[in-house]
Amino acid sequence: MTTEITNPATGVEELASPDSKLALDEFGDAMADADGPAVDDVKAPPPFSSGDAAGLEALYDIPVNITVVLGRTQIEVTDLLALSSGDVVELDRKVGESVDILVNNRLVARGEVVLVEERLGITMTEIIRGN
Repeated sequence: MTTEITNPATGVEELASPDSKLALDEFGDAMADADGPAVDDVKAPPPFSSGDAAGLEALYDIPVNITVVLGRTQIEVTDLLALSSGDVVELDRKVGESVDILVNNRLVARGEVVLVEERLGITMTEIIRGN
């Protein structure tokens, strides 16, 4: 079985049989002679910097889910169904202890609960990196 291939050095179509092989150094030389930039000449985009907000405009309208975890507890279904208005559920955190801030279910920060004009809010006190 033979296959037609184009030699990058000459641009001429040639027949190649399964037995014929192009040596790696010949292939490299042929590619160096071909038009177009060498692999080493292709520049990767610069890394993102937090000061470069212009490139992020396309991301501004993407919705994300933010969850603040005040604490956790385990409760049996029977006890859960028996809860009524005014019941207290004990959590694993103390008053004043930091809360977890999750974005799309991923821990990104910790914060403190604050009161803002008679409403609850969160002040971020620590950013979690490399998570």
